[in-house]
Amino acid sequence: MQAQDVLPDGQDFVTRNGLRLRKGSVGAFLVNAQLLQDPSASADAKQAAERDLIALLPVLEALGLFEVFELRSPTLRDEVARHRAALSPAPAAARHA
Repeated sequence: MQAQDVLPDGQDFVTRNGLRLRKGSVGAFLVNAQLLQDPSASADAKQAAERDLIALLPVLEALGLFEVFELRSPTLRDEVARHRAALSPAPAAARHA
């Protein structure tokens, strides 16, 4: 499958599980995750990146991103798991059991 099979040219979003999944959501998550890991980033930049990253979690859940990929950074993995658990009635660890 190619990118245009998932999101055709000229289309900026798809709807899945009632959520509007915008083109660029995964890319934005990656940029925010990298910024959070950057020791030279300012506290304000990290705070904005964390806020934006957390806001993307429902979309990434709907895409199934965390069912396929595991975050390598223990700090980022724990932070994302904490926020995912707050979004779902079942803890993130229980979904993988």
